[in-house]
Amino acid sequence: MSGHSHWAGIKHKKAVVDNRRGRLFSKLARDIMVAARNGADPGMNLTLRYAIDKARAASMPRDNIERAVKKGSGEGDDAVQFTPCTYEGYGPGSVAILVDCLTDNRTRTAPGIKSIFEKRGGNMGAPGCVRHLFERKSLFLVPAGSVAEETLMEAALEAGAADVQSRADGDFEV
Repeated sequence: MSGHSHWAGIKHKKAVVDNRRGRLFSKLARDIMVAARNGADPGMNLTLRYAIDKARAASMPRDNIERAVKKGSGEGDDAVQFTPCTYEGYGPGSVAILVDCLTDNRTRTAPGIKSIFEKRGGNMGAPGCVRHLFERKSLFLVPAGSVAEETLMEAALEAGAADVQSRADGDFEV
């Protein structure tokens, strides 16, 4: 008699859950590998610490986390070397787009990015075609009680900050 096996029902549900967890663990491991590129010590590498905390929150096994850290930092036989690359192009309506990414294989990544541009109605440009339109900036939030406004203003301007503003909640935005 078919349809009466208890394991047959569980097997299909378990396969779906295992597939989701596998995809999540792969993504978390990749985040850990990218973060470990800047140092394998979570105490000194804040990005790595956050990636590990996120993996632990998702119940990722400890040995998977350790393997990803070793792989990303260049230790072991299966080390992966990620290299940063930038692609430039124009989207729909001639909107300039700058794509920064990390890849372990530039040969595979370039056609993938080009395909994304073309599917969405844009086109990939030559290196340097839109870079001059962008300017890299950072935003820092400083708690109000940690430093005087005048001291912060002097330090920020000496460091080359464009602007220092006081926010409605009393904190400072550099």
